[in-house]
Amino acid sequence: MAVKKAQMMPIFIYEGVDRKGAKLKGEIPARNMALAKVTLRKQGITIKSIREKKKNILESVFKKKVTTLDITIFTRQLATMMKAGVPLVQSFEIVAEGLDNPAMREVVLGIKGEVEGGNTFAGALKKYPQYFDKLFCSLVESGEQSGALETMLDRVAIYKEKSELLKQKIKKAMKYPLTVVVVAFVVTIILMVKVVPVFEELFTSFGADLPAFTKMVVNMSEWMQSYWYILIIGIAATVIGLTEAKKRSKKFRDLLDKMALKAPIFGDLVYKAIIARYSRTLATTFAAGVPLIDALESTAGATNNVVYEEAVMKIREDVSTGQQLQFAMRATNVFPSMAIQMVAIGEESGALDSMLEKVATHYENEVDNAVDGLTAMMEPLIMAVLGVLVGGLVIAMYLPIFQMGSVV
Repeated sequence: MAVKKAQMMPIFIYEGVDRKGAKLKGEIPARNMALAKVTLRKQGITIKSIREKKKNILESVFKKKVTTLDITIFTRQLATMMKAGVPLVQSFEIVAEGLDNPAMREVVLGIKGEVEGGNTFAGALKKYPQYFDKLFCSLVESGEQSGALETMLDRVAIYKEKSELLKQKIKKAMKYPLTVVVVAFVVTIILMVKVVPVFEELFTSFGADLPAFTKMVVNMSEWMQSYWYILIIGIAATVIGLTEAKKRSKKFRDLLDKMALKAPIFGDLVYKAIIARYSRTLATTFAAGVPLIDALESTAGATNNVVYEEAVMKIREDVSTGQQLQFAMRATNVFPSMAIQMVAIGEESGALDSMLEKVATHYENEVDNAVDGLTAMMEPLIMAVLGVLVGGLVIAMYLPIFQMGSVV
């Protein structure tokens, strides 16, 4: 069964006095007013008035969302506080005060309220499954049970930082060509709708037959001027349709994952990123003391690709029957020999987590190099595409003038 997304806790506005008689007022998240009062009393606050904060509809619509970067920053700051010896609840308060995103601050205060109410840290995180996945919660739970929460939080923070850095590298590779394509499309539309009609009026005054290429461009311009709304609706419908299909259809998502690996330019980059995520996740979970079978289950979802998710689950089945990890990986035929050899060395030497971290670092560097190389390769390619689009339109407009000059 799918886990339902946790709702944000209500916020209560209170006024009161502390043990020294100083007046206080502020906000506190809690499941209900009774729990809010109990929490305030535990903090030594005598309540004068308390009421639930009304939600602003506009704020809820335009409220900044919690991103993976917010979660990464929260994890690192919390790990730093814990390593400095600051108590967990006080760490939540300090971290919450320093957060710029109000939505993330609300999440942190909600977790703080859960922990103050007697829940474990891992249990509090599980109330927000849309922000903290099973892997995150299981690592924190392992840290709480072993009594080494600050060490585990540091490992989780490193894992999240590496994962976020890898994601940013992939976005960097995709963002540049997409931006240029969009700009080229917009420029082409402007030329077709605003510039071509001016030349069309000039050509009509000549009364001569236009070259075939010029006629084609003029006809496209006339269609865009008359049916521009169809073009916009078509593009919007395509984007929305693909987005909804990706959300609702597992078959479509699986098809996209397989196509991503076979893409002519970006396929190798996606492949290296998946190997890096697999190695980093498995190294982190295994080093945290999670059994290899359970660690592989968590790693399968972290690959973010159906081909490797199925491969890792097959590895899990083989390992559960007593087969070594290196042989199980080799049997899938989707892992590079370098990674398999490093795993083999790790298993033989008893340092599997260390070897997996080396594999992850290697492929993260490979992704970095691939992004730089891809950007360098895409620049002349994009310039060529822009030259063909804009240059083609210019040639189409000036071709009749050149022909007239040759006749004269």
